[in-house]
Amino acid sequence: MKIDGGIGLDLNKTAAEAKEKEAAGYDGIWVPETSRDPFLPMALAAEHTETLEIGTSIAVAFARSPMTLANTAYDLNQYSKGRFILGLGSQIKPHITKRFSMEWSKPAARMREMVQAMHAIWDCWMNGTKLDFRGEFYTHTLMTPFFDPGSHEFGIPRVFLAGVGPLMTEVAGEVCDGFFCHGFTTEKYLREVTIPALAAGREKSGKTMEGFEVCGPSFVVTGNTEEQLEKAKAGTRQQIAFYGSTPAYKPVLDLHGWGELQTDLNRMSKDGKWQEMGGLIDDEILNTFAVVGEPETIAPELKARYGDVISRISFYAPYEGDRERWQKVFEDLKN
Repeated sequence: MKIDGGIGLDLNKTAAEAKEKEAAGYDGIWVPETSRDPFLPMALAAEHTETLEIGTSIAVAFARSPMTLANTAYDLNQYSKGRFILGLGSQIKPHITKRFSMEWSKPAARMREMVQAMHAIWDCWMNGTKLDFRGEFYTHTLMTPFFDPGSHEFGIPRVFLAGVGPLMTEVAGEVCDGFFCHGFTTEKYLREVTIPALAAGREKSGKTMEGFEVCGPSFVVTGNTEEQLEKAKAGTRQQIAFYGSTPAYKPVLDLHGWGELQTDLNRMSKDGKWQEMGGLIDDEILNTFAVVGEPETIAPELKARYGDVISRISFYAPYEGDRERWQKVFEDLKN
């Protein structure tokens, strides 16, 4: 199992953080798109590391066009010598229409076409194929030599897609190289909804799950001390409550018989009761979404839940003072 971590969005710290992650034994690092652009740190991380895989988790796909994404990802994959992964997500309608002022419609179908369009563009650049992509949402039919970067030895980047619902998940299996399980995913949902949808997508494209990377859920609640553990529990309860308030994620709760919780959380979020929301996440819910325990228990529990269905997991160990202890956790996960 590959172990991934995250780095911050401060460009002044990117190089040092990336080098630190590589030295600590991480296989990859992800940068999210939140308050800053997720692609700029990738160039710095590529420059200051040698083996670390680097990627976005996630970049907002519908805030951009297939051509702009294709350009950026292609350049980063070349500069990193084949180590870049373009991780995409759809975001939700209010952000796309009100924050980015872009179109929103049929998100799963649009995402499928976006990835297909990028592959058509990359095929043009890598193999000299005439660019003639015509779809429902995107059309790309013009590529003159002046705008063609040409082929390079490191090829096209891998594309991973994030999703929760079965439609978007199936798209990932059909047209992508990997899938990000949302943190708001349980073992039951992963096995009964996510993996079958991915397999259906792979079958649709005439492929198997062989070589397809599944990045697993990553709620890990632990610490070197009881105080750290309790603090981590409180923070994770808040995170679960925040995700649980989103209508799009209600099917996960429904599967466990907790659908009414989403209604309560959504109402509280609209009332601005963000801190109080965490109080609705009891121990049963916390332990269903998260792996909770001392460091030595983390690797065995993660493997027991997900070891046969995921190939990499994002894991963050912010606990200073006992590096050897955490190194052992990493080694146990990788073996």
